[in-house]
Amino acid sequence: MTGWRRAFKTIAILWLGLVGTTGWAQSPSGGATTVQQIPKFRAEGSWPKLPSQWVMAIVSSTWIDERNHLWVLQRPNTLSDEEMPRAAPPVLEFDADGNFIQAWGGPGEGYDWPQTEHGIHIDPNGFVWIGGNGDGDQILKFTRDGEFVMQLGETATRTNADTENLWRPADMFVHEATNELFVADGYGNKRIIVFDADTGAFKRMWGAFGNPPEDDPPEPGNGGADAVPIPHPMGPDGAPQFTPPVHAIKISSDGLAYVADRGGRRVQIFTIEGEFVDQVFIGRECRAPDCGNGHTAAGLAFSPDPEQRYLYVANRSQAQIMVFDRQTLEFLDAFGSWGSGAGQFGTLHHLSVDSEGNLYSAEVTPLRPENRRVQKFTFTGYVSLPVVGTNR
Repeated sequence: MTGWRRAFKTIAILWLGLVGTTGWAQSPSGGATTVQQIPKFRAEGSWPKLPSQWVMAIVSSTWIDERNHLWVLQRPNTLSDEEMPRAAPPVLEFDADGNFIQAWGGPGEGYDWPQTEHGIHIDPNGFVWIGGNGDGDQILKFTRDGEFVMQLGETATRTNADTENLWRPADMFVHEATNELFVADGYGNKRIIVFDADTGAFKRMWGAFGNPPEDDPPEPGNGGADAVPIPHPMGPDGAPQFTPPVHAIKISSDGLAYVADRGGRRVQIFTIEGEFVDQVFIGRECRAPDCGNGHTAAGLAFSPDPEQRYLYVANRSQAQIMVFDRQTLEFLDAFGSWGSGAGQFGTLHHLSVDSEGNLYSAEVTPLRPENRRVQKFTFTGYVSLPVVGTNR
């Protein structure tokens, strides 16, 4: 076990011991957590049943639709030359029991398939949205059966000022109440950008803290497209701009936009109009090279209860799924470790949840052997937060 993994495990144990001693923890706003229980899960390991003629490649994203069907976006081009003839198509659908339903995707007429598949989202009307984080990748919209509908963006212009094109978009979410597509854009840009989900018309955009998104100035004396950006200073609240990649976005049932600022090691919360509400840091002590690449908040999911009481965050470099009280952003629990066993992670990526509260993870692991899989974590119930009496 490396030094940073030992340190993180020690910190987690000490923190959980503190919670067990005090019985509650302070929220960022100074109040106690609003929940009295912590959800628990059982790791099922690699889960869906892929037809035997195919092999799974690196899985970048998962989504659960309204029928509790699992959708998987994977990267066939990452397979070896020997395995490539058996590559499964990029988009895979499985039923609630993990049985294979259908597969499709890849280059076709009328659209530009991503160089590197990254995010998948099934909207309330059953349309399938695909994004990629290759340098020229944009966003594609398909029917459930893989019929092409629309492409958002044509080419990467490498600027946050462009309201028609994207630059390596990482994730997207359609908010049913407004029929708007929210895009985490992304690996190149550092913004949330919103479009009409039917027409693709631009609506609005914002950066960290609701600030206008800004391009980085080139390094002095080395202008041009390949210039190394100057990092923003990190104050107590973090950088004033998102630190790419802006990696995931989800809209809660009460109309708040949750954004995984992976490079900034935080989750920021906004109204759907882009007004900043709050933030929580995710593994802020994580620094490269002792802690992976130093990035943490990679994936987001909410518990399926009507209030969506729990926020789940996939912590990339510390190999943990973290559980928070969504209202107070109080940290409640974490599980997982580095590795290839059931319940372990290589490089955590996107995260999804079904209507029964089960979690599904994607890993874009550089480990050997590669964790080319979706893991299911079955919700097993709740345990109570410890409660202690106060001295009088």
